[in-house]
Amino acid sequence: MLQDTLGQMEDPRLPMVEVFQTVEGEGTKAGFPTTFVRVFNCNLRCTWCDTPYSYAPAKPEYFATISEIVEQVKQYPSKYICLTGGEPLMHGRKSLLLLKALAGIDTVEDIHIETNGAIHLGPFHELRESDPLTGKKARFILDYKLPASGENEKMILENFSYLRDSDEIKFVIGSEEDFKMAVEIVERWVNKGVPLFSPVWETMSPEKLVSLILKHQLTNVKLNLQIHKVIWDPDARGV
Repeated sequence: MLQDTLGQMEDPRLPMVEVFQTVEGEGTKAGFPTTFVRVFNCNLRCTWCDTPYSYAPAKPEYFATISEIVEQVKQYPSKYICLTGGEPLMHGRKSLLLLKALAGIDTVEDIHIETNGAIHLGPFHELRESDPLTGKKARFILDYKLPASGENEKMILENFSYLRDSDEIKFVIGSEEDFKMAVEIVERWVNKGVPLFSPVWETMSPEKLVSLILKHQLTNVKLNLQIHKVIWDPDARGV
């Protein structure tokens, strides 16, 4: 059983897709062996989503208690965890308990949480502030949705106020309109965290995105390529 932030004993079940080890495919930890914890379901439906099996109408692969998820993670030696989905923070209190439990694994040094920008980060920020282990290990990768995603209007701008220097802000860019908005958001709202610009290869080639970054002299922006889609088939799972 797990001790939660309110001092109560809970071990709730979560809908799951998979737990596996591979190398991180993107972001500042790209290339490092990482344990992926993929939680089922998402509150958005982005046009270019590459994991449609992680939300309805697809079904969870299985259900697991938080302690069972922790035991699965402990089977792998990776120091890094990618908590992802779907949207891993959409389960509210259960998501909080899972994050705290993962932070309690002694061998884990870093938990990067891929969150979609439409979940309020306030409660998770409070957990980072109040719990030393979670505060030390947990980082947000805030995936800010741009117009080509079809979900831009659901973004919560207040979330930028909860970011730290160690966090990351991911912008998936499918058009020049997307690029323009990403630049505006970085200039106006991003005070902390590393901005990552990722191309939608079908509509924004990496070469074109690089040229736009250089043209606009974005010296604080990092090009973000998904190396797992270079190593393996883009549709492959569990890699």
